[in-house]
Amino acid sequence: MVKTGSFFQWALVRLRSETIFVLLVAGVFFCHGCSATNVGKNTEQKTIPVEDEYIIGPTDILEIHVWREPDLSRTIPVRPDGKITLPLLNDVQASGLTSLELKAEIEKGLAKFVESPTVSVVVQEIHSKNIFVLGQVLSPGGYPLQQDLTVLQALSLAGGFAEWADKGDVVILRKENGKQSRIKFDYKNVSKGKHLEENIVLQPGDTIIVP
Repeated sequence: MVKTGSFFQWALVRLRSETIFVLLVAGVFFCHGCSATNVGKNTEQKTIPVEDEYIIGPTDILEIHVWREPDLSRTIPVRPDGKITLPLLNDVQASGLTSLELKAEIEKGLAKFVESPTVSVVVQEIHSKNIFVLGQVLSPGGYPLQQDLTVLQALSLAGGFAEWADKGDVVILRKENGKQSRIKFDYKNVSKGKHLEENIVLQPGDTIIVP
C-alpha cells in the first residue's frame, strides 16, 4: 500500500517534470517561429518583385522559354550593348523593353521558323538597376534598387552603421548627364526629423559613402 504523503510527493514531482517539458517544447517552437520570421523579413528586404512593367537593362539575367522547343530555350545575360543572342534570330534588342515587349519581338522573329511559337520571358536577376553602399556599414556592397528606395532604407539594407561611422557626413554620389554630383546626407539630423529632404529617393547607380 502506497502512503498518502509519498503519493502526493511523487505526483508533484511528475507534474513539475511534465510542466517543464511542455515549457521547453513551447520555447523551441517559439524560437523557431521567431527565426523563421526574421529570415522572412530579411529576405523580403532584398527581394524585388519583377513586374511586367520592369524595363530590362544591360547585365540583367533573362530566362527565355520557347514552348516545345528546348533547343531554343535558355537563360542568358543581356550584353553591355543591350542585346541578347538567340538561336535562329542572332542578336535581339532586349535593353529598354519590358519582358512582354521582348516576348512579342522574339515570337515575331521565330514565326519565320517555328509554327505559332509561344515564348515566355522572365527576368531572373536584376543587375542593371543597382545602388551601392560603401564605407562604414556592416554589409557594404551592391543592392538591387527597389521602387522608391530612400537613403535611410538603403542604409538599413546594408546592416546599418559600423561602430566608427561618421553618421553626420554621409555622401551620395550620383552621375547624371556625364557629370558626377555629391549629395549630403546627415543621419543625425534626419533621424531627429530635421532636413528630411536629404532622405532622397535613390536612382540607379547611386553610391552611398559612409566615412
